Amino acid sequence: MLRKWGLLALGLILILAGSALAHAVQTTHGVTVTDVRFPGEKGVVMSGLLYRPATATAAHPAPGVLASHGYINTREMQSPFAIELSRRGFVVLAMDMTGHGGSGGAVGSQGFGGPAALRYLRGLPFVDAHNIGLEGHSLGGGPVVAAAETYPGGYQAVVLEGSTPAIGAVFGQGAKAPLRNLAVVFGRYDEFAPLMWQVAKGADVARSKALQAMFGSAGPVVEGRVYGDPAAGTAKVLYNPPVTHPWEHFSSAGVGHATDWFQTRLSGAARPLPPGDQIWLWKEVGTGVGFLGFVLLLLGTFQVLMATPVFAGLAHPAEPAASARDGRWWLAAMLTAVVPAATFFTFMELGNLFFPMRLFPQFITNQLLVWALLNGVLTLVLGLFLRGGKPAFSNAWLLGPVIGVATVAVGYLALVAVDAVFKVDFRFWVLGLKPLDGPHALMALAYLPLWMAFFLVSLRALHANLAVRGEGAGRACLTAALAMSLGFVLLLAIQYASLFVTGLLAVPNEPLNTIVAIQFVPLLAMVGVIAAFTYRRTNSYVPGAVICALVICWYVTAGTATHWSPDAKPPGPPAATR
Repeated sequence: MLRKWGLLALGLILILAGSALAHAVQTTHGVTVTDVRFPGEKGVVMSGLLYRPATATAAHPAPGVLASHGYINTREMQSPFAIELSRRGFVVLAMDMTGHGGSGGAVGSQGFGGPAALRYLRGLPFVDAHNIGLEGHSLGGGPVVAAAETYPGGYQAVVLEGSTPAIGAVFGQGAKAPLRNLAVVFGRYDEFAPLMWQVAKGADVARSKALQAMFGSAGPVVEGRVYGDPAAGTAKVLYNPPVTHPWEHFSSAGVGHATDWFQTRLSGAARPLPPGDQIWLWKEVGTGVGFLGFVLLLLGTFQVLMATPVFAGLAHPAEPAASARDGRWWLAAMLTAVVPAATFFTFMELGNLFFPMRLFPQFITNQLLVWALLNGVLTLVLGLFLRGGKPAFSNAWLLGPVIGVATVAVGYLALVAVDAVFKVDFRFWVLGLKPLDGPHALMALAYLPLWMAFFLVSLRALHANLAVRGEGAGRACLTAALAMSLGFVLLLAIQYASLFVTGLLAVPNEPLNTIVAIQFVPLLAMVGVIAAFTYRRTNSYVPGAVICALVICWYVTAGTATHWSPDAKPPGPPAATR
């Protein structure tokens, strides 16, 4: 019984425990977290998470902060700021920009959704409309700037994390007026220093001519020194902590500087705390445990379904062709790991040459699919030269897709339940899995056949080349996980070793795709584990390919920006900004 139900039970326990922990952290001191919808322009509906402390009432309105995520992220990415500010007594609206998450429209349209979000926040009866702060990370500076320009008297302070007031210029929406009481938090190792502040390295931001002009400084800006007059709204300060771009919203330094600036520049916070007093990381631990539980739930569900009469015909011990790790095996392992990572930057650049935007409206998803499909072609070609015996795969084309869909359906229902009960999803740092809303589900249907083609080819090759007879389950899963992800571990190690030593990425013109590649390590490791686990029980690559295609299609589509919408047609993808 334990052997049959153990993984499923463990997955559910981890999901429940992790989600409960995350919920407890984000609702500490009586904070309530609510999924809200509010109107944008032209019928577009905007989405956000509203963090309301118990002390915020109509009789005693609290200061408010509008927080925005960066490019190809969602509102949940701002939870460290939202948690720390709300537990101090601020009402926080963590918005989805237009074209992101649950917000409609196309990315960059309607001032990135910033004016509508600020209007909604200021209209809440328990928010002090004269005591508002604005915070944005990376492209999240776009809605901040747009909101500030639309309502110049509607806010008192701004924090830009890894961003610049000119960030909207990539969509033709650059800042036209100075921002009130501005704090700039820019990482010493920020990958986007040339784009944001026209300096080669994040450590050189104080020498940026644009920053010096903004601060009214004749020389390098002094970190931590407040320039201007806070009472007049002209205060400015620079913080340059030793973090990268994606760490700016996932570090005690980035969160602490923002919290301190708003506590200093806004009044009326019910529970002031030192900026170093932070608990948000435990929420990330909880949702990270939930993600691990989700993977185990998929494996456990597959295992339980295999024991039912419906899928009994799938059961077949794996019959790998290889009996040992010989030279051909090591060559295949090296190619499996290295080729996808080695082609990543090049193939991503081709990503938007082949897709009509009305049917495939996500630039990043299009790029990922071109990378995947071209690697599928390379896999087929390389397979012609990797001579050796091939396993006799079982015929699972009828029941394989059915059990794959049923397995993912259980995982999806678990996420929907967690979202409804605890108002969290499965995530850790840049890794995040969200439920699909209606528009994203339709997009996923268009993208799914392409993902399916890739995984059918790649997982067939994985088992044909790397499965070994007599190998234990743990070693098989570890081998597959490493084969799928190790190339990206090496790619990231090269990029970030160079960044930390020299201040520049080894390939400096690929900051966005480098950050995107961080997610590839856990996701491809997950793919390898699922592939090996299902193959060992069915002697087929089909069930694993179906499960992986469904999960990755869901993951990418739900968390990626939409660049085409009937209400707006922005000029194109931003120039490598997150």
